[in-house]
Amino acid sequence: MRKILFLFLALLMLCPDNVRAQRVNEAAVKRQIAQAAAKVRTLQCDFVQTKYVKMLNDKMVASGKMYYQKSDCLRWQYTAPYSYTFIINGPRVNIRRGQRSDVINVNQSKMFKEIARIMMNSVVGKNLNDSKDFRTTITADGANYLATLYPLRKQMKGMFSSIVLHINSRQSMVTQVDLHEKNGDRTVIQLRNTTINRPINAQIFNIR
Repeated sequence: MRKILFLFLALLMLCPDNVRAQRVNEAAVKRQIAQAAAKVRTLQCDFVQTKYVKMLNDKMVASGKMYYQKSDCLRWQYTAPYSYTFIINGPRVNIRRGQRSDVINVNQSKMFKEIARIMMNSVVGKNLNDSKDFRTTITADGANYLATLYPLRKQMKGMFSSIVLHINSRQSMVTQVDLHEKNGDRTVIQLRNTTINRPINAQIFNIR
């Protein structure tokens, strides 16, 4: 179970190397992002994920597509170099690996439910105001806001030291998410070709 939860969170990771940060009016930025997030009905994009393993001094690259529909549907689909799909639809999670398909009811696990909620909120930046799960600081770096989230819950703190959301300051949308692991590993996911409020076929989120 812990490995599965770790994988879910690993889907939302990205780390910048050189940050020239400036302080901002955090309350104003949070309001701006919350207003933009409230207008998002659907979101879809491509992504490239690069996993950096500290002990091996190596990296692994994968790519795929992401689909989001307000307020409880998310599909994260790897298309290369392997096939792997993760779907959230309400209280259920569907994990597909090759010919295998597993369905999990997140209400049966409090931790599982929290992971799913954090994933959904990270896509549009809603977790900036989640004071129960994170302590948040916001800075500016060029055209981006950098929102650093420090986990407060014990299980989360045991795996990750911080999460950094990269948010386009004009569109108020998340373009990258940084997740720093306790062991020094990091995964980089770049969200590209993002489109908002374009109709999405409901079958994309089917659980089977």
